[in-house]
Order: sequence, then structure tokens, then C-alpha cells
Amino acid sequence: MSKDGSDGHPQRHAPTDMDVWKRSDRYHNERLIGTPDASLIHSVENSVKSGLPNIALSEAQAKFLHLLARTFKAKRILEVGTLGGYSTIWLARALPEDGELITLEISETHAEVARQNLAHAGLDSKVKVIVGPAIESLPKIEPSFDLAFIDADKENNLEYFKEAKRLVRQGGIIIVDNVVCYGRVSDPEYKDEWTEGVRRMLDYIKGDKEVDATTIATVGDKGYDGFMYALRL
Repeated sequence: MSKDGSDGHPQRHAPTDMDVWKRSDRYHNERLIGTPDASLIHSVENSVKSGLPNIALSEAQAKFLHLLARTFKAKRILEVGTLGGYSTIWLARALPEDGELITLEISETHAEVARQNLAHAGLDSKVKVIVGPAIESLPKIEPSFDLAFIDADKENNLEYFKEAKRLVRQGGIIIVDNVVCYGRVSDPEYKDEWTEGVRRMLDYIKGDKEVDATTIATVGDKGYDGFMYALRL
């Protein structure tokens, strides 16, 4: 062992940057995901053409949600934040023939693009897009869901999480995206509505006996962030 604590092998935990993360994503995606099919390509291109912001999940993140839904044999999925429907397509493809996905989107423009993309993917019969503030739509929805995915305005994360906990069955899963935000959430000197919304949710969950949760940090072509993974007890 050298004086710096290394074992003489190349350093495996050296700091990296966006170029390395993107290269790593490409390498793994080529082997484990392959070339995106026509519906996913259409979803991305149609969203860009329609002027939607480039804030959808990465391929690897979306594939993770897809595999998770399949693992749990999910029949009902709740999504808060539709955007152009990219993650919606991945999740809906995991459903059985009689499965259902309800997705909430505040923007009528985004919702219309998502409907176009879902129809192109042949999934419009499985997916219901509800337009309006999710904070108003969620209380009107009845349980129970197997999986909930929250990826909307972070200011209301706590309210979304509480509603998702009400709606998800015991043993179901709640995933919340963007809970690391380049490490800003853990930086007490950094304050904005986004990070404060995530912090309120995490502080609430700290004392919540109805869930067991952890954060899974992620790096890739979407930068340094992470999911919160919660099991409904």
C-alpha cells in the first residue's frame, strides 16, 4: 500500500466530468438498450419540434423505470409530470394488456404533444392524460397503484409525495426524480424553490413510518442527480 492509500492500481474513484458521464452512458446503452425504436425517436423529435424543454429522463433512467414496473408486475401506474410522454411510453410498455397509466400534466401544450407521441407508439388506449395542476388533480384520483413516478415542479414535491403515498398500495413503490441536483440539495448555502422543495420532502420522510426510502445518485448525459426510491409499508 502506498503512502497515499492506493494499492498501486489505476485510481478507480478519480473525479470525472460530463464528457466521461456521457461516454459511459453511450457505452452501456449500446450494450444494454440498443438503438431506440421508431416510437421513442419520434417522441424525442416531436417534443423538440414542438418546443418542449429538454428535461426528459435519459434512456438509461427510463429503462430503469420500465424494468422496475415489469419486476413488480405493475398493472396501475401513476405519473406526475408528463412533458412529451417519453417516460410515459417506457412505463406504459411495461404494463399488461389490461394495465392502466394515469399521467398528470399542467400544460395543455405538453399534454397534446404527449398524446401525439403515445398514439404514435400505440399506447393511447392504456394511458390517460389529465391536464391541470397536479396538486388539484391528485385528490380526485382513487387508489390503488403499484408504482408512482414523480417528476414535476419540485416546489410541490412534499404534497405530491403525500398523495402518492395515499394512492400507492402497501408494498408499492414511489420514485421521485431530481433529488440530488448536482449536490445542491445537501448544500446548506444553496437555496432556491427547487432545492427547498426537495428538502421539505426529505425532512418529512425522515420521520415517516409508512415508507422506507433511499436515494440512488445517478450520473450520465443528464448530469449528476438522483432518484428517491420509497417502499410503501
